[in-house]
Amino acid sequence: MESALSEIEFLALSPNRVAVLRRLAEEPHTRTDLAVATGASQATLGRILRDFEERSWIRRVEGGYVATATGELIADGFLDLLAILEIEGELRPIVRYLPTDELGFDLRRFEDATITVPSGTKPNAPVKRVLDFLRTAADVRVFSHAFNEGSLRVIEERVSAGETTFEGVFSRSALDAVADDAGLRRRLGSLLDTPSATVRVRDGEIPLAVTVADGVVHMLLRDENGILQASVDTDDPAVRDWARETFESYWEAAERVDPDELTQ
Repeated sequence: MESALSEIEFLALSPNRVAVLRRLAEEPHTRTDLAVATGASQATLGRILRDFEERSWIRRVEGGYVATATGELIADGFLDLLAILEIEGELRPIVRYLPTDELGFDLRRFEDATITVPSGTKPNAPVKRVLDFLRTAADVRVFSHAFNEGSLRVIEERVSAGETTFEGVFSRSALDAVADDAGLRRRLGSLLDTPSATVRVRDGEIPLAVTVADGVVHMLLRDENGILQASVDTDDPAVRDWARETFESYWEAAERVDPDELTQ
């Protein structure tokens, strides 16, 4: 292991080494190509190429260099590690709020995700992010432990205008909270009266707040006190599949909301 760690350190301490190996793993390059691509001096490139040849990571070809099979292996593994560390760096501030036990996909699927956090000037930024999706989406699905007032308003307005179809499944506690609020109760009642919306309620808890708007999966993340901390959204296919399967499992275990429940 010590030898392997030494090789990792050898690469990690030089961005130029990483850049050269990555390019040679993709296709042959001349020294001039590498100098232009990396900005490294000829002297630096000479040392890098000699070090790589000594390790049998590259070989000479007509007019330049290319990675060997083991060089490609090293490049793939090291670049995967870099990608993982970049994702971890993005998720580190919010990982404590991610419901990781409920996520049926590899966190690497968040590679291209957008993370939105509240700020002093935009304390409602995570909610605004999901509202922006809802204002243009033609198809919306939600499974959640709570109704968001802003989301409910936008969904009700767009469904009533014939611009959106909506399916939602919520926990019983979410429905009870709506029934206790006159404004939310009126909004939900209006939504239930439209043919393009179906809402179901599940007696068990739903430990997530997920909106799927035209294939974009959006999660609102709260702390243990219910305070909104961030949102994450992505259109990654694996995350979409997870959201679809999770929605369907909650949907099948739920029953349609009776409008009379809101007035009891």
